[in-house]
Formats: sequence, structure tokens, C-alpha cells
Amino acid sequence: MGIGVVVLVLQAGAGLAAERITLSYGLLERSIAISSLATYAETGEVAPDLRAYLRYLTPEQRQQFRQGLVARVDLSAVAVAQFLYTDQGEILLRRLGEVVKTDANLSGFYAIRSALILAAADPGGLTALNVLENFPLPNIQIDLSRTLKILGDLQRLIRQTQDATALIDAQATLEAELEGPLDPSTLPDLQQPGPVGWKMQTIRLTDPRRNRSFPVDLYLPQPVARQTRLPSPAAPVIVISHGLGSDRTTYAYLARHLASYGFAVAVPEHPGSNASQLQALISGTASQVTSPVEFIDRPLDIQYLLDALEQLSQTDPAIQGRLNLQQVGVVGQSMGGYTALALAGADINLPQLATDCLQEDNLNLSLLLQCRVLELPQVPIRLRDERIKAIIALNPIGSSLLGPEHIAQIQIPVMIVSGSADTVAPALLEQIRPFTWLQTASRYFLMMQGGTHFSTIDVPPDADTGAVIPLPSEVVGPDPEVARDYLRAMSVAFFQTYVANQISYRPYLGAAYARSLSHLLLPLALVRSLNLEQLAVDTSDTSTSQRASSASATNR
Repeated sequence: MGIGVVVLVLQAGAGLAAERITLSYGLLERSIAISSLATYAETGEVAPDLRAYLRYLTPEQRQQFRQGLVARVDLSAVAVAQFLYTDQGEILLRRLGEVVKTDANLSGFYAIRSALILAAADPGGLTALNVLENFPLPNIQIDLSRTLKILGDLQRLIRQTQDATALIDAQATLEAELEGPLDPSTLPDLQQPGPVGWKMQTIRLTDPRRNRSFPVDLYLPQPVARQTRLPSPAAPVIVISHGLGSDRTTYAYLARHLASYGFAVAVPEHPGSNASQLQALISGTASQVTSPVEFIDRPLDIQYLLDALEQLSQTDPAIQGRLNLQQVGVVGQSMGGYTALALAGADINLPQLATDCLQEDNLNLSLLLQCRVLELPQVPIRLRDERIKAIIALNPIGSSLLGPEHIAQIQIPVMIVSGSADTVAPALLEQIRPFTWLQTASRYFLMMQGGTHFSTIDVPPDADTGAVIPLPSEVVGPDPEVARDYLRAMSVAFFQTYVANQISYRPYLGAAYARSLSHLLLPLALVRSLNLEQLAVDTSDTSTSQRASSASATNR
């Protein structure tokens, strides 16, 4: 579909170009020539119609605005067209159409889509200025009152996230003081590889009930030479669930690290939400970002994987007796974080989801995925697997899909890892508040200040770069190797404590140890309790589930 759409848009858009932007606020209107913006971007010269607006900006903001006009996003016209014709793309276009309108005060839905595709096909690439210049109507009408409301909501969310981050930092300082002094030099460095050798093999599993086949990379610790003939103890198992658009290589570094500490690590690749799925969308062979059934299939993938490993441990001499499949941990990122929470005992909450999805102004982009579960004719509510004894959820989504009451059902140890600069799954909405809903006694919140949704993801040099979608450094965030080191250390400590039952690792699971790891560019804070009521957060602009949870916002 993608190439055909692009050809039609190019033909229809030939010779059409917007000339002015009109800002309307009630009965008041004021316009700017797009040529004035182009001149400013190219030379810095300020035309009179633009000067009236730029005088409200600081010199630094002016420079950012000028650079933003020509900042290029490297996406092909086919890729842009493919996304804009998905359900998620059309939802975003409808929201933009409430702000960007035609002269007749109608939604700019179709004009925006055309402008984005034409700009991506332009030799100058997809830039804000090119989008404006390729708008297929003479005038672009901007509803300023609507724009100001969205900006106000965004500023409020940013401020609340900053306040919550400061509260977490203060709480971590208090908890570190209560823990007493810690000398990190007396503890082994968990950021470094462990002493255990390992080997990796790839197996392919096929679940005939779901007609679903997927590969799994299995990292097996090698038996240590022993003085007796007693067999080596079976290794506890960790499963890593990647996020949407990733694959089983993006957390291979973590799998290797955990294997070096004696864990058997299984890394499945979820076929309907991996990098190949997004590549299929971009190339035109898929019509959606991912199917909503992935929210069901992913937990079932891991259940089927554990069942298959139980069979292999009885029949395959290379695996026999080497896996303890009653002591399993799961670590998942983004959609994989949801997967971990569902397997831990958080049931799907359809009434909560239906209520939250009625709000069209929500700034939580992850709801574009969560709300699609409502399209499914049948949804198995409970996906808990009793073999799983602890989970780590990295930048998880699922606040509305699971809801406060169902997240509170989780009884096993949980660590939630968040980045304060996450724009895909906003930290306050998808991680900080859901952490306060947890009632399990063993709960941890790890905050990377300045971290993004992608801070802990890695694309190995030898990976198939045609499969994994590359991310610019601005999106990944500051110093991702530091973020990966944090995850290496804290995951070893957490899973050794709660899956391998090695209590000697418990001192690592404290605010003081996290402070000892912290780097200036990406400060780290760990807390075990959080009281958001201290923030006096205004919840009038948040989802119903977040308002409903205000009574349980204290997590002690």
C-alpha cells in the first residue's frame, strides 16, 4: 500500500503549497508568511510579521526554534505513509487536526497527512519547515486556544514529573541514611562479569494451538569443575522480554551478564511486535504497528517457553537437569514490562481501560497501544504464571490496561525501572504512580534521572542493523552504557536475592548502593516506598485510573 499511496499523494500535491499560517484565538487572528519562517531558518533575518512573536523568546529559545525548523528526521515517504495509515497514526492525525485546521475551520486530518508524506519525499527531507511548505492548502489555520491548552497540559505533566523525581531523590537520600554507612569497596562490583562460563544456543519453538513460531536464545551456565561426583545444582532461569520494535539481540548484553552469575537465561523473540514487524510496516508488507493480540500472545509466549524448557530438560541431554524451572525471574522492557507485570499476577482490567480510553486529550502515547486491546473479541483476563518468583519491569506500559486494583494483586518481588525523560511511556503516568499501587512487601523503584524509554537498549555491532530500527542519540538519551551498567548490577542483585535465594546480595538492594553507582550525567536513585500525596499533585488532567488511585497513593 505504501508506495501506491505515496505516488497518489505526490500527484495530488504537485503545485500546491501553503503561503501563510494564521493563528486564531476566538475572534482574534494574526498571520505569518511561511516565507518569513524560511528566511529566518536560512539566514536568521527576522521579518516584521515574525518579529511580533520572537520578541517573547529568549536568545536561546530563538536559536532552538530556528534549528527546529530545519531539523531533519530520516524517514522515507513510504515509511511515513505506512505509519499514518495505521490505527495509531490516524489517532494522532485526528488529534493534530483539532489544532491544525483548514480555512473552513475543519479538521486538518487529510492535509496534515499529505504534508507529512510530501515533506518526507522532498529532497530536503522531513523537517518542520518542509511540512509547512507542503501543506496542500494556501492557509494553515492554527487554533491557538487549543494549542495553549495542550501546551499547558504538557507543561503540567513535565512539572509534576520533575516534582516526583525530586521527591524520589529526597526519599532515596533518607533511605540511604537509615540504612547506615556503606563502603562499596568492600562489595564485589556487580557491573563486572561474574565468574561462571556459559554457552549460547538458539532453539525454535512452535505453539500449534496459536500457530505461532518463534526463536529463543538460550544462555546456559557451564558446570563448574567439582571435587565430588555430585551433580551441579540446577540453575534458576531468567526470561528477557524485549520491547516493541526490538528483538532478542537488544538485551543480549544483559543475558550474557546474568549467565556469568550462574543464571540460565532465555530470550524469546516475540514475532508480532519485534523489529521485523516494524520493518514490515515500513516496507509496506504490514498494515499496523502491532496487533492488539500481542498483549495476550506475549505472556503466552513465555508460558509456552517455560513448558517447552521443562520438556527439553527431561529429553535433551544438553539441558537435562540443568534448569530450575520453579525458580524463574522475568525482565521486560516497555511492552515487555507489561508482559512481566501480567505474568506476575496483574490481571487485565477491561472496565478500567474502557474508561481511560474515552479521554482523547491524554498525553500518554502508550495508550495508543493499550486501548487497542478493547478491539479484541475475547480477552483472557488472568495470565499469571506461578513459576515466576520475581520480575523487573523496565519502562513498562500498562497503567490503564492493568489498573491500580489489579497491579495491587501482585504478591511477588517487583522492581520498576524508569527514566524521567521517557516520552513514550511517561514516567509519572506509567511507572511512578503504578509503583505506588503495588502492595507486595518486596518492591523497588529505580529512577534514572534524564533517562529515556530507550536508555537500556543496546544494538550490538554484529546485529542485523537492517532489522533493528536505529535510534538517534537524542532519543536514546545521555550515556546509555552507564544505564546498561546500572541494569547489569541491579538485575544481578535483585535476581540473586529473590530467584536464586542468595541473601548475601541483599545489601546491594539499597539506596546507598544505588548512590554509589550513580554518575553525574545520569543520576541514579533507588527507593522502596513513595508517598505521592506529598506533591499535592493536581490529578484533574490525568486518567480515571490515576484519579481513582489517589486514595492509595501512599506506598509504604
